[in-house]
Amino acid sequence: MRVKFREQALRDIEAIHSYIRKENPDIALNVVRAIYAGVQFITEQPEASMLTDNDKMRVKIVRKYRYKIFYSIKNKDILEVLHIRHTSRDLWKNK
Repeated sequence: MRVKFREQALRDIEAIHSYIRKENPDIALNVVRAIYAGVQFITEQPEASMLTDNDKMRVKIVRKYRYKIFYSIKNKDILEVLHIRHTSRDLWKNK
């Protein structure tokens, strides 16, 4: 399955990396790697993650670092990563 990242998701990854890198560059790299590993998991098992209130959107939790990867399955060939956020943040309303 091919992955498409929305601009928002790419900005999220960059912001996460930049924020953590200020305190610990090694951890920042590990977090980003864990996020991409989560994306890899959903490409292999797209329906294994939880549905959200929106029945067209799922969420994969990167448990070690407590990040949520929101995504949708566009068709049998394309998965779109919509947004990535820490679990401590307020609920995200997809617009």
